Amino acid sequence: MSANKDEVQQEEQLEDQKVHEGVIEPEAKEQETAEAEPQVEAGGDDAEVDLQAAFDAKQEELDQLQDKYLRTCAELENLRKRGQRDVTDARKFAIEKFAGSLLSIGDNLERALEVDAQDAAAIREGIELTLKTWADRLEENGIQRVEAVGKTFDPHMHEALGKMPSDEDEDTVVMQHTVGYTLNERLLRPAQVMVSSGKA
Repeated sequence: MSANKDEVQQEEQLEDQKVHEGVIEPEAKEQETAEAEPQVEAGGDDAEVDLQAAFDAKQEELDQLQDKYLRTCAELENLRKRGQRDVTDARKFAIEKFAGSLLSIGDNLERALEVDAQDAAAIREGIELTLKTWADRLEENGIQRVEAVGKTFDPHMHEALGKMPSDEDEDTVVMQHTVGYTLNERLLRPAQVMVSSGKA
């Protein structure tokens, strides 16, 4: 490394000596230096162009990512609003099907009122038809009657109004005052019953 440095210094001294002796004119040496300088500047310009191109590419990539982010945010907001609307509609119209199924019962009751009050058989027939329609509509919507009479008292399904002597075994339901109902196997209303206290 030192030897190379010495050689360079010797060459420079030799050139200076030639200039001094008139072998090489100063203008020629300056021209050689001037010709070398543009090459350095040209190399610097190429590096600057490469950096600018890389910057422009990254800026374009950033713009694309930002656009994609904004679009994603807009889609999520639309989904949130749609979800809220669906929940609101579900709450408002949850019993739409059930409510529609009850309309025919009202129709039957109105027809019963049009029957001559003297015709008890026709009135009874109308009531029976209405009750059948009512039971059918309940069953269609997952509502079942709780049949209690003759079954062992179940505190989860029955509400005891009292006990009474009977020929049935103790804790057997012997009378039903109101019918109980379940909705999809979950208790909707317990049956109100009288329970046997055993033989008197």
